[in-house]
Amino acid sequence: MFTGIVQDQGRVVRVEMADQQAKLMIQTNLIQQPAFSLGDSVAVNGVCLTISAFETGGFTADVMPETMLRTNFKNLTVGDPVNLEPALAASDRLDGHFLLGHVDATATLLERTPDEDSQRLTFVIDQKYHPYIVEKGSIGINGISLTVVTTTPTTFEVALIPYTMTHTSLGRVAIGDQVNVETDILGKYVVNLAREGLANYE
Repeated sequence: MFTGIVQDQGRVVRVEMADQQAKLMIQTNLIQQPAFSLGDSVAVNGVCLTISAFETGGFTADVMPETMLRTNFKNLTVGDPVNLEPALAASDRLDGHFLLGHVDATATLLERTPDEDSQRLTFVIDQKYHPYIVEKGSIGINGISLTVVTTTPTTFEVALIPYTMTHTSLGRVAIGDQVNVETDILGKYVVNLAREGLANYE
């Protein structure tokens, strides 16, 4: 379980591809934390991965085929920045919103629009995910908890404050780039219950 509050920007230092899966080596200062241990879960660009080994200055994690299919990991190259968040402890302060690290799909950046000292980012995503994206609702983009500003039948928009632009990888996402999207888990259950009808679950 995560909150979408990024704690560090790591850097990809190695990508090992094998068929439809991969092994990533991520450089990060988080490995200096005592609670950062082998076998722990960590969100990498919003994807829940397991720390499989530690190396000098970072950690490695395996990426299974389903994750490669649904995320932007297939586009990762050495040197790319990634947003990192360790799993939430029961005693931690809850900022952001609950994220599972289970990315639904990627979205593509269509437009960046200045808005005083912030920026508005407009994304397009497969229309089957639009029922789970609502105005003023929560959404996870590359592991960052954000609020949906507006939606249209084909797009959704979020706003970035200067801190988010500086301290996460979204500040460098370019037009045409893909980002990982996790829609609100509560919205998924509500929409699915409404579609199927409660009678099917009795």
